[in-house]
Amino acid sequence: MSMEIDNELSDELEDEYDFVKMKDGVRGKYAKQYHEGVKLIMLEPDVAKIFPDAKSVNEALRTLTRIIQQHGKAA
Repeated sequence: MSMEIDNELSDELEDEYDFVKMKDGVRGKYAKQYHEGVKLIMLEPDVAKIFPDAKSVNEALRTLTRIIQQHGKAA
């Protein structure tokens, strides 16, 4: 990106916004929709060391699910 375009983009943003002065804003408008698909689970510290982020946890659980399903089919 050229310096001219970069400066043009950054000029549009304010350093700070006063949301109280903004009209038609609704606090938490999409919060319910967001939380419907989210499950927050606290990991124990020893587990969190092994799985540092959501992606690694999901990957491990999907792998475990496949293993369980394969053993279920064989039984």
